[in-house]
Amino acid sequence: MTGIADTGFIVAFVNRKDRHHHWAVDLARRITSPLLTCDAVLAEAAFHLRSIACVLSLITDEMLVVDFNLMESLPRLAALAMRYQDREPDLADLCLIRMSELYPKRPVITVDESDFRVYRRNRRDIIPILCPPHGA
Repeated sequence: MTGIADTGFIVAFVNRKDRHHHWAVDLARRITSPLLTCDAVLAEAAFHLRSIACVLSLITDEMLVVDFNLMESLPRLAALAMRYQDREPDLADLCLIRMSELYPKRPVITVDESDFRVYRRNRRDIIPILCPPHGA
């Protein structure tokens, strides 16, 4: 299994006190190749975990790989920001929507189900997501 990692998944995986920790660890056991992510997600995760070293270790350990060029996607990100301005998306979410367009066979792994059920890739396509089961 592989996918695109969002901030919440990373935080849940690392933080044993996170309510989604067991879900994230179970999912991580099924990973067959590094999860793709972006710089914005890594920055958010480092902020929430208060540890850049911990986040960088996930790259060193090949659980995550940064595979996104913000400059190449800047026009698309601007269009997405305008489209979803009512939801006030952060840069990480916009990058993940774009990554889902670039890597359509990879689901976004997130705890942010409410936003990712609304966001669309390629203007109308549902973004496949993996998220914790309800009540977890």
